[in-house]
Amino acid sequence: MTRTLIAFVPVAALLSLAPGPATALVVRNAARAGRRDALLTTVGNSLGVLAWGCFAALGIAAVVAASAEAFTVMKLIGAAFLIYLGVQSLRGRGVLPRTPLSRSALRDGLVTSIANPKLAAFFVALFPQFVPRGAPVLPSALLMAGTIVAVDLVWYSLLAYLVARARRAFVEGPWLRRFERLTGAVLVGLGVRLALERR
Repeated sequence: MTRTLIAFVPVAALLSLAPGPATALVVRNAARAGRRDALLTTVGNSLGVLAWGCFAALGIAAVVAASAEAFTVMKLIGAAFLIYLGVQSLRGRGVLPRTPLSRSALRDGLVTSIANPKLAAFFVALFPQFVPRGAPVLPSALLMAGTIVAVDLVWYSLLAYLVARARRAFVEGPWLRRFERLTGAVLVGLGVRLALERR
């Protein structure tokens, strides 16, 4: 299992480093309310990844990946949520108070991760290749999901730190609002692309 896990680490790194909804959300929340909210978003996203690891072991992810109807429903839910978050940023008024956003940062990460049917397809397509023959599926799936979470925490923590530091320089100027609009447009674009994307 150790060799398999070592072979899986580059896959986990590629998944974490690839720009997507989680990256856009972490950047958005770090810019709007600081590092703490970005880290809460990361924790929410990580909980979703762990959940998909369990779903893969229990066969639920395979059902979602194989069913066109289930895949489409989840895809549209995820797309609608991304568009909703993007519109919020486009209509926002700059930096928000910490407490209200903190309450939603964890939810944003969790919902975006859970409502991403591509994670189901990823787990179904790749995980079986890394489960050693004869090894119990659930512990193996959770171990690999945990590897993705560990890489996510390192990468998104660094990203949150850099964006939060840059945020301090722009709080009093117009650049922060422009940056928020940019991340809002990115989220809307990701949502539209997800909604229109074919399997």
